Amino acid sequence: MSVLKAESLLAGASVTHDLAIPPELLGSAGDAPDAGTVRLRPLTLASVQRILKAAKDDDGLMSALIVREALVEPRLTYEQAASLPSGLARFLLREARRISGLDTGEDELAEAIQAPLARACFVLAREFGWTPQQVSELTVGQVLLYLEMTRQENRGEQTAC
Repeated sequence: MSVLKAESLLAGASVTHDLAIPPELLGSAGDAPDAGTVRLRPLTLASVQRILKAAKDDDGLMSALIVREALVEPRLTYEQAASLPSGLARFLLREARRISGLDTGEDELAEAIQAPLARACFVLAREFGWTPQQVSELTVGQVLLYLEMTRQENRGEQTAC
C-alpha cells in the first residue's frame, strides 16, 4: 500500500455527484414533474467550520447552509435553500452529509467536534490565563496556532515569531 500524496487527499473536494430527485419531492400529488437531477459536492473542512460558526445552535440555519454549500447545480441563495419544501430539504441534507462523510448521528457529530475543541479551549485558558469568553472568540486557526506554540514550548523548542 502506498502513501497518498496531498493532491490525492484534496481531489475529493472537487468531485461532484449527480443525484436523482424523486418526483414526489418536487411537486404535489397529481402534478409532480418528471424526475430530475441536481449536482452536489462534498463539504470541505473549511465550509463545515464556517457553517458551524454561523449556525451555532440553530439547526434550521445549519441545514439550509449545508444544502446551499453542497448544491453546485442549480446554485441557490441562502433564502432559496431555506425555502425548500421540508421533504426535499431533508433529502438533500442527508445526501450532502453522506457524500461529505458526515453521516454520523447528530449527537456523534456534535461530540466529535465539541470534545476536542473543548479540551483545546481548556488547555489555552490554563496556559495563557484567558477567560472562557476570550477563548471562545478565537478562530479554529488561532486555536491550532496557540496549541502548537504551547506544544513547542513544552518540548523546549523555539517558536519563530
